[in-house]
Amino acid sequence: MKALRFARTGDLAFLELVERPVPQAAPGEVLIRIEASGLNQSDVSNVLGKHPYTTLPRTPGRDFAGVVIEGPAELVGKPVWGTGKEFGFTRDGSHAQFMTAPASGVAVKPEKLSFAQAASCGVPYTTAWSALERCGVAKGCKLLVIGAAGAVGTAAVSLGRWRGADIVGAVRRGPQASSLEARGIRPALLSTDRSLADLAKRCFPDGADVIFDTTGAWLPQAIPALAYYGRIAIIVAHGEGQVTVPVRDLYRRAGSIVGINTLLYTPGDCAHMLSEIGKAFDAGELPLPGGFEERPLEKGLETYADVNRKVRGKLIFVAS
Repeated sequence: MKALRFARTGDLAFLELVERPVPQAAPGEVLIRIEASGLNQSDVSNVLGKHPYTTLPRTPGRDFAGVVIEGPAELVGKPVWGTGKEFGFTRDGSHAQFMTAPASGVAVKPEKLSFAQAASCGVPYTTAWSALERCGVAKGCKLLVIGAAGAVGTAAVSLGRWRGADIVGAVRRGPQASSLEARGIRPALLSTDRSLADLAKRCFPDGADVIFDTTGAWLPQAIPALAYYGRIAIIVAHGEGQVTVPVRDLYRRAGSIVGINTLLYTPGDCAHMLSEIGKAFDAGELPLPGGFEERPLEKGLETYADVNRKVRGKLIFVAS
């Protein structure tokens, strides 16, 4: 089979497209023929050596959608999707034609999603699900999503509306705001000329109950934008990750900062989340994912380079 593979880290030049034997499923595992696999920033940072727990050599790739061809009888022939902390780090991942996974770590793919659509969801949707769940986003919650046009932001907007939240999507560009508006989401334009607190309070006079900063750039400004007892969810930090925040303002609001890290979740944890999300897709309660570009695995090296250069849009490997 064809697979992307790296035996050293620190440079994307260490990633190669190679021929490998089809893996063998151990007891309690399934063998999956990969139809589509998502590419995330964490896959790229893995090859660059940012995850010291990775064991080498390794096939990267966290998110997958495919068909079970070996394993428990009730799963053989079933289309499945999944993600999880081991894939691409301590066990071979999805950027290959076949992969193995724990049988408990796959969920049946929603009928309404294509394989490519399903593969685009893993990390973005489990990240958004975790953030909204841990911040208690429910009906009537005033939710501000920063970076609402990105993969995680788009998932958060969809899942937040499904949960009944009152949502504002904050973006940097006019076309992104227009796209949100077309989906029935109130947009807000981020600007260095206006504080985030002013922007949030134009939408929510008493502040936002939850601010989900998917960009990692707005944590200090988010605190004055909170309502009392508000929560800020954050998934990334720039540079060395050192940020100065107005702590007095935070505790006077009885606010909380909630760190979200899906690399703590096992495939089984993620399969549970995706099962619930899949029901909502099949019930027509979530909009179908889109806005991604499909590429063959043979273009894997240039596709990794594009993600590293922050090319906009979600990139998906599909079976050729």
